[in-house]
Amino acid sequence: MSEGTTGRPTAAERARTLAYGVADGVLVAPGVPYAPVSAHITDENGRPLLLMPTGSPIVAALAGEPDLPATLRLSDVAPVALPDRVRGRAWLHGWLTEVPASERRAAAVRLSRLHPRSELLDLGEEWTLLALEVAEVEIEDPWGTANLEPEEYAAGAPDPFTAVEAGVLTHLDGAHRDELRLLLKNLGHFPSEATVVRPLALDRHGMWLHITVPDTEDPGPFALRVAFAEPVDDMDGLRCVYRRLFAGATRS
Repeated sequence: MSEGTTGRPTAAERARTLAYGVADGVLVAPGVPYAPVSAHITDENGRPLLLMPTGSPIVAALAGEPDLPATLRLSDVAPVALPDRVRGRAWLHGWLTEVPASERRAAAVRLSRLHPRSELLDLGEEWTLLALEVAEVEIEDPWGTANLEPEEYAAGAPDPFTAVEAGVLTHLDGAHRDELRLLLKNLGHFPSEATVVRPLALDRHGMWLHITVPDTEDPGPFALRVAFAEPVDDMDGLRCVYRRLFAGATRS
């Protein structure tokens, strides 16, 4: 069976998910100070669209130049407060350009759907929209590491829960910790009352749990994957999956 049909996303899907616009981003270019990205999103082909202060050194470096070699560094941070919250990293290498005036409005509208910010009203004055033409992608996450050609990366798709994952995980962490701990019994584990289970990550194929067992010789936390019986693509499907998982955990 090919990757992506066995309860896991493909490397391209994982990279597109990290690049989607939720993960923290920093732009790196030769001879230019690191530039934190104020907000970003990708277009339908995965090209990052980046909101940057017009007065930043990286925007100044583009002045009079058609493009600039740059890397977008992405850090995927769990929305649940944990000791180590970084879940994965990606590096998108390519060529940085300013979004032309003819495309600026469409790019701003797309960006505002994920990041409704007043700065988008000051484009061309205080703020500038840049685009990164991707030439190579590296990814490192719990599945491992991978290098992708631009065609492979563009052919992937971000996970359907990327924009809502933070809200779902925060709800699970606040309202369903007991069910998550009982769920371990269905997975062949025997948690004690002291076992702490917290949601770490979610995708259409399953979720990762962060588990701490303080009453053992090795209380260090570890991550456990819970694969769904089949991929889900919307909130209705996700609610059905959780109802089945939690019902089974309660019965056990």
